[in-house]
Amino acid sequence: MTGFVALAATVATGFASAEISGANAQAGVEQEITAEPLTEEVVPEFEAGEIVQPIPTETEAPAVEAVPSAGSLRELVSSVNTPDTLSREMECLAGTVYFESRGEPLNGQLAVAQVVINRAESDLFPSSYCGVVYQPKQFSFVRSGSMPRIRRGSQAWTQAKAIARIAHEGLWESEARDSLYFHARYVSPKWSRTKQARATISTHVFYR
Repeated sequence: MTGFVALAATVATGFASAEISGANAQAGVEQEITAEPLTEEVVPEFEAGEIVQPIPTETEAPAVEAVPSAGSLRELVSSVNTPDTLSREMECLAGTVYFESRGEPLNGQLAVAQVVINRAESDLFPSSYCGVVYQPKQFSFVRSGSMPRIRRGSQAWTQAKAIARIAHEGLWESEARDSLYFHARYVSPKWSRTKQARATISTHVFYR
């Protein structure tokens, strides 16, 4: 038996000159992440049009990891799997959570991840997580196109990886909603006057 699947992808890349201020970014002591051009493996191209392919049999179907259920974000963070090695895109997302918000409550960390995801899905910013993170003059922890080193054996990094997966897979709704910008509460950038505030979580304010 065959099925018909139509796949189409539209990638639009734009640039915005908004500023973002990091409140808790600190250098660690292990591996360094640097900006590199994306490869076809990171950003796959999808064929537009009708494709005919066989439906996999029960024995051919790949195993799908069960999505954990939880009554709270903390419980969900504790239950999701966090592999030692991440794809480059997920490394960029988790690294942003780690450097921008590892001292924040979990909902604040999730909100930071949501901003990166929202930007990658917006036509105002680069269309990948790494493109968003390494866009010049956006995230203060990125220096000369590189992230500081991450303490990969720390609980903070394990938690950041869990938050990144939860945000990427949409496993928990973020209070940041459709926010594209944020800043620390102890600063008042001029651009914030022209944006709509979405949420204030601990030391960060989030805007659309």
